[in-house]
Amino acid sequence: MALLRLHLPRPPLPARRNPALPSALSSTTSCLWRGHLPASRLLCSSHPASPPDDASAAPPSIVAGLLDYLNESWTQFHATAEAKRQLLDAGFKLLSESDDWDLQPGGRYFFTRNMSCLVAFAIGEKYRVGNGFNIIAAHTDSPCLKLKPRSATIKSGHQMVNVQTYGSGLWHTWFDRDLTLAGRVILKATDGSFKHKLVKLTRPLIRVPTLAVHLNRTVNTDGFKPNLETHLVPLLATKHEDTTNSDDKSSSSTKVTHHPLLLQILSEELGCDSDEIIGMELNVCDTQPSCLGGGNNEFIYSGRLDNLASCYCALRSLMDSSKMAEQLSNEKAIRMVAMFDNEEVGSDSMQGAGAPTMFQAMRRIIDSLMHQSMGEGALERAIHSSFLVSADMAHALHPNYAEKHEECHRPELQKGLVIKHNANQRYATSAVTAFLFKEIARIHNLPVQEFVVRNDMGCGSTIGPILASGVGIRTVDCGIPQLSMHSVREMCGKEDVDTTYRHFKAFFEMFSDIDRKLNVDF
Repeated sequence: MALLRLHLPRPPLPARRNPALPSALSSTTSCLWRGHLPASRLLCSSHPASPPDDASAAPPSIVAGLLDYLNESWTQFHATAEAKRQLLDAGFKLLSESDDWDLQPGGRYFFTRNMSCLVAFAIGEKYRVGNGFNIIAAHTDSPCLKLKPRSATIKSGHQMVNVQTYGSGLWHTWFDRDLTLAGRVILKATDGSFKHKLVKLTRPLIRVPTLAVHLNRTVNTDGFKPNLETHLVPLLATKHEDTTNSDDKSSSSTKVTHHPLLLQILSEELGCDSDEIIGMELNVCDTQPSCLGGGNNEFIYSGRLDNLASCYCALRSLMDSSKMAEQLSNEKAIRMVAMFDNEEVGSDSMQGAGAPTMFQAMRRIIDSLMHQSMGEGALERAIHSSFLVSADMAHALHPNYAEKHEECHRPELQKGLVIKHNANQRYATSAVTAFLFKEIARIHNLPVQEFVVRNDMGCGSTIGPILASGVGIRTVDCGIPQLSMHSVREMCGKEDVDTTYRHFKAFFEMFSDIDRKLNVDF
């Protein structure tokens, strides 16, 4: 993307390459961006990975594409912009929610909202109004630190950046990391108009240093318990000498919204003057790129796996299941992917799953395709025939904390997609929706795991119950198993990513046929 200019230095040593591996997986450099080394970007190790046992028989992998997507998508805005770019490259047509829609069977379309929410869909050639939607939904946001509206503060002669916590992050993991800023800004042009631009500062810019053990002798016995308001404040720079006249009280008492140094750095990246920046929404981001790791390079190490891994699997499965006309020639349903913002804080926003975005999209699609009267309740009949896969990462068994998992439901890394159950409807899965989703896996010989939280522990939730109750759509909750969820640096198994992609792609390709074989409300 043109907005993502890179300034990372090249590694001091040249990359060695294993000729037995595809170029996308042969990197031995330390996790660089594709902008520097197009075919060497994925492995953190200094040694080449071992080739798979039977590389010729293995199905195509999307892991390299996922790593690229993660490295492009430092914020929910960049994740949506990168998804938009890929959809356009795949031939999808961009729609505007403000315009009339002229849709046709066999067409592929998408729209964005707030540049942090996206809905894409492909219409089957044999679609008839009243037929259902087969949908995979995920979310673009992750727990992080965000700049406060007035971010500039001085503490003991240091330029600090005020931040607020977003979501339920493992905030201790953000200390002593090489951090930076990314997000969006509003610029005022010389002609009086305004521009919305994405920005990513790729070099380490800020840091939250921990207190030395010599000054906190009990930290290893009493635990690390930072005050999130006073201790979780990133350091930008030492304070420059104040050259203003000390007698100029009006000048010295003026509060600066953002540090001039920060505005200068942003303006240099954007190619504008500092005074053109009139608004910003910036996330604190870890600069360490996503990569492969582990003894066999079988793990993905990255921030924001929750939930960009699900977003990418859903996006690729939609694009790859509809890239040729014949793939939609016998489809009677509409295949859809919905990516929402603000899941980590409850989804109650115009770009979140709590908004009627998906419902409105379904209604508008039906209205556009209903060239003549198709009888009563076309939308209601379509919703009744629809099915939603709520895709959000799942908790893998932690080998050091195995007792935290229910004894008979312990999903493991590299063992397949996890279907989530909760009797109290924290997940929307039912016996019917779980069966239909597992039937797809059975036909394609794909592994499936199941998760139930312990009765003596609270249970998280997803956008599944929100959409199931808000739209009235059958829903299954599922996710890729991972460790270190909500840490600044998470991990999952690369085999699970490919398994999930194949499961999602098969869902789009065959769910309509499977669904017709089961009638519940007869």
